[in-house]
Amino acid sequence: MTAILDTSVIVRYFTNDPPGTGRLAAHLLDGSETLLLPEVVIAETAHVLWSLYRVARQDIVDQLVNLVRKQNVAPLTLDKDITVEALLLCRPSRRVSFPDALTWAAARQTGTITLYTLDQRFPSAGLDLRGLV
Repeated sequence: MTAILDTSVIVRYFTNDPPGTGRLAAHLLDGSETLLLPEVVIAETAHVLWSLYRVARQDIVDQLVNLVRKQNVAPLTLDKDITVEALLLCRPSRRVSFPDALTWAAARQTGTITLYTLDQRFPSAGLDLRGLV
């Protein structure tokens, strides 16, 4: 069976809050069922871990990378490797947001080279970033 993961399950897996829910989430995530991870859930999980639990940005990146690399977990639309690459763009600083990194990954995966943005901090590796003219 294949199922889609929600942010609430992932946050419980990482925080065990409320107590005992981490074990239940681990049973699912460490099992053999194929689990699909929507990219919006990745971004929302990062937001929740940072804003509510005050988890350090580098730790969030490491946790999400480990989750994406699990054998039974796959991003919903992005390739695992490009998703990991995108998450790693977020690790060094707050310069690159998680949503921007995932948008970067979508552009790279589809082979779209031109991306329109007004965000001066948008990751540019491999893309032709353009503003509005």
